[in-house]
Amino acid sequence: MVARLSSSKYWAPGAIPRTTIHKGCVRKNAINAINANATKTVHGANSAIAIASSMNGTSVALALLVFAFAFRMLPGTFEYLLSIILREKTEGAPMISPRKQCLLALWRLATPDSLRSISDRFNVGRSTALYITRRVINALIELAPTVIKWPTNERVGQVWAGFEANSGFPKVIGAIDGTHINIPAPKDDPAAYVNRKSHHSIQLQAICDHTCQFIHCYVGHVGSVHDQRVFRLSEVQSYLGNVSKFPQDCHLVGDLTYKLHENLLIPYRDNDHMTQRQQNYNFCHASARIAIERAFGLLKGRFRSLLTTLAMDRVDLIPLHILACCVLHNVCLMKNDDFNIEVTEDVDVIDCVMANNENMRDAAYAGAAKRDLIAQRLRLRNV
Repeated sequence: MVARLSSSKYWAPGAIPRTTIHKGCVRKNAINAINANATKTVHGANSAIAIASSMNGTSVALALLVFAFAFRMLPGTFEYLLSIILREKTEGAPMISPRKQCLLALWRLATPDSLRSISDRFNVGRSTALYITRRVINALIELAPTVIKWPTNERVGQVWAGFEANSGFPKVIGAIDGTHINIPAPKDDPAAYVNRKSHHSIQLQAICDHTCQFIHCYVGHVGSVHDQRVFRLSEVQSYLGNVSKFPQDCHLVGDLTYKLHENLLIPYRDNDHMTQRQQNYNFCHASARIAIERAFGLLKGRFRSLLTTLAMDRVDLIPLHILACCVLHNVCLMKNDDFNIEVTEDVDVIDCVMANNENMRDAAYAGAAKRDLIAQRLRLRNV
């Protein structure tokens, strides 16, 4: 059974006065205010106002920015999130308020702090903090099908137009790539988790639209598995050739890790003999594909538990933690909550090997013909 949060009355943010605040000052004051906060309980957005009120000359706008710095989202986004994962409590003993539960879980997802540190900050036991985090994550996982979804109907045209406006590349329904989430060495079979950079990791394969919102996420494979194999094992492989998923012969864009297909276009391999049209194609293709790299940067920049090493003992729960962060990433972008923090992703280009399967070869030939046609039709840029 998927757990949800039980309901309670919650604070609704009022009008925020327009003020001009220096960004560096906000960051410094936020760190000082949060570190100086002696209370161990945190009570929603009111906590941000309470913390900021200790600073001289503060305003409501600055208080809300302090909250955003601490919990990696604006109070309005938090209130929306709380409203969609609430459930009425019908029986049982009094429990920790849903607001505090949600804030505790957000702190766990948004910071690299240890569970011991978080339990002390929120004045709960370590086992309680762990239980709350898992309950909130389960509630977020339940939202995944409605928050992370493949474009349909008029949304398809909007995504096409967005990618073409940004890159000039036509009929792109999404950009695909993978990223590694570093983890401590597991107790069982640690060698299987070692990736090409010699780190233990879990893989996340994701597809995003032109706004960097994820439209498909596939997470859980160990770090040693090749990106192309991850793709082959994902359901996206079965989407290829399906007109309901790729209407009017649209396509994904990916790097050379993937195999060429009519519905998955990759760049030309640079052999130092590319034509001007091929170079122009690669430039436009990269301009479209950068959306997924930016999406990963925003994801890890906002939810910093994913940024360095995700310290979790239960390997089976790590994919749920990562997927919950992806859900929150989409919720924040849907609410125009752009935290404006990016992380540079090191993307390795891996040579792909053409499959021996005859159907795959035919798909590659059709994809090559389609790629050549697009290359001829693209407007030339200064490349």
